[in-house]
Amino acid sequence: MNNNVYGIDLGTCNFKVFCKATGKILQEKNTIAIINKDQIYAYGDAAYAMYEKAPESITVDFPVVSGVIADFNFLQEFIYEYLESKMKGKVAGAEFIVAVPTDITDVEKRAFFNLFYKGKFKSKRVLLCEKPIADAVGLGIDVNEPTGVMVVNMGADTTEISIISLGGLVLSNLMHFGGRRMDESIMAHIRKEFNLVIGQKTAMALKETLGSGLPGRTETMVIVGRDVVSGLPIEMEISAEIIYAAIKSTLESICTSIKMILEKTPPELARDIIHAGIYITGGGSKIHNLNQLFEETTNIRVNICDAPEESAVRGLVKIVSDSKYKRLPFSMKNNILK
Repeated sequence: MNNNVYGIDLGTCNFKVFCKATGKILQEKNTIAIINKDQIYAYGDAAYAMYEKAPESITVDFPVVSGVIADFNFLQEFIYEYLESKMKGKVAGAEFIVAVPTDITDVEKRAFFNLFYKGKFKSKRVLLCEKPIADAVGLGIDVNEPTGVMVVNMGADTTEISIISLGGLVLSNLMHFGGRRMDESIMAHIRKEFNLVIGQKTAMALKETLGSGLPGRTETMVIVGRDVVSGLPIEMEISAEIIYAAIKSTLESICTSIKMILEKTPPELARDIIHAGIYITGGGSKIHNLNQLFEETTNIRVNICDAPEESAVRGLVKIVSDSKYKRLPFSMKNNILK
């Protein structure tokens, strides 16, 4: 097997790549700064640092929205330049395996394929893989077994709940909300309660620092926002209790969807899930006490993992490297529009 293989997970918030030759995972903000409407000014972490701070002449954009590609050309240019700089010219002729969400159209899946098959990459081969299956393999689960596995992936713009057995998806539900909706809820709640306007970066910091699946945290965090009444910037101390109140409804929606999927699960697979537990992955799963919330909701043990945002990209390279997983990925080479 060729070592020039890259596993790619194009998340809404972060772009993750696993290089088989080095065994390392690289992670960069999936953000592009555009100047003059047609030229990349910066990309990745450098572009994200400009978000909510750039002048009118620079547009900071997220090329992946709700799990699908929204800006094909700029995203392709960003990924090529990033990989070329990090891999020192070893991108041409490489093999790529890309994670794709489940409940998207063939046209949207084809966009992921063409992103690496066409253009400067000159790739040897491009394969796609359903993201929940990549997640499960990355968690060390043998998805080929006739055993039910439940994976909940919480991303920035999407939350995907899946039941897997025999290397395929039995049930899946892709919800078009995730961590960013929680950020927006925090911004709206703080404005309503305190007449304080804060940015999305501040809201994300509050969620990551004080967010919890259950009430009871006592920590606080000092933030800076703009007072609606005076129009001046002020400091304010925000408690974990306030953040819980802001994100509670979004978490309840996810809990409801998990219960709905479990209600549709065949009894034999449900038995497997009770024995093995529910697996939660994605950056959103790092919220404090989230596993306890899901356990209270379902009465099923919830398994957490280290670096949950990297589980899918780890699974991708396992899939393309191990012959027992050879039927899991698929190609769209014969379906390309001329």
